Amino acid sequence: MAYANWIHSSALFHAAFPTSSRRRDTLSSSFRPATSSDGRPIFSSNYQYKPPAVAVQAQAKRGFSLKKEEETASAADMQFEAPLKIVLYPDPILRAKNKPVATFDENLKKLVDEMFDVMYKTDGIGLSAPQVGINVQLMVFNPVGERGEGEEIVLVNPRVTRYSKKLAPFTEGCLSFPGINADVVRPEAVKVDAQDITGEKFSVGLSGLPARVFQHEFDHLEGVLFFDRMTAQVVDSIRTQLQELEQKYEDRTGLSSPEKIETRKRWKAAAGFGRS
Repeated sequence: MAYANWIHSSALFHAAFPTSSRRRDTLSSSFRPATSSDGRPIFSSNYQYKPPAVAVQAQAKRGFSLKKEEETASAADMQFEAPLKIVLYPDPILRAKNKPVATFDENLKKLVDEMFDVMYKTDGIGLSAPQVGINVQLMVFNPVGERGEGEEIVLVNPRVTRYSKKLAPFTEGCLSFPGINADVVRPEAVKVDAQDITGEKFSVGLSGLPARVFQHEFDHLEGVLFFDRMTAQVVDSIRTQLQELEQKYEDRTGLSSPEKIETRKRWKAAAGFGRS
């Protein structure tokens, strides 16, 4: 498949990012996703682009707004030790509540730097804070997936305000689910309100690959994992791999797995945003 021919909407991707957001280079009108050693494009641990059946349309519907009086992250919540390590399913950290960030300081900048570092080292193009053991509302991504190339985006306390009615299936992977790849259906475009690394508020519209990466990482901030959005048939195709990760967790920790795929007898894919 000729990935170089996939073109994103530069107007949607660039128009609303403030000049104070973290940037390195500007994305060209067409770009290539990061690829693994076998040449496949990467999204988290693996990501395969499939052209949507229809073009992204401007139609959208309202999402949800920031909840009032949420408990914000304390200094203790933001503490970390480098180098960061990827949290693997079924660690309960991946399902824990992620607090809004209220302090925009040097520690946050260092955390962002470390998140980009581990993202690049693990061949990812997106990463959320809970995936490195920090339960706060923070994500980073770079659709090019190469240090020094493309554009490094930091979204703090993101909220979806609109999303397209048109849906598209993609084969997704996740650093927290090494070696597992399966189809997930998501909206083709989203509009997001967020803060940058300095705390400045802004809005941005994303489509294509950037929208896909954002939605995957945003789910992590909501405690939603990518297999929650798969159909029962798709989940059945990766059931054995999920069980293997659950067993590895038990062997590594000496604890019972906090969740098991076998206990979810009736399966309904989570739709839109938030839990089903």
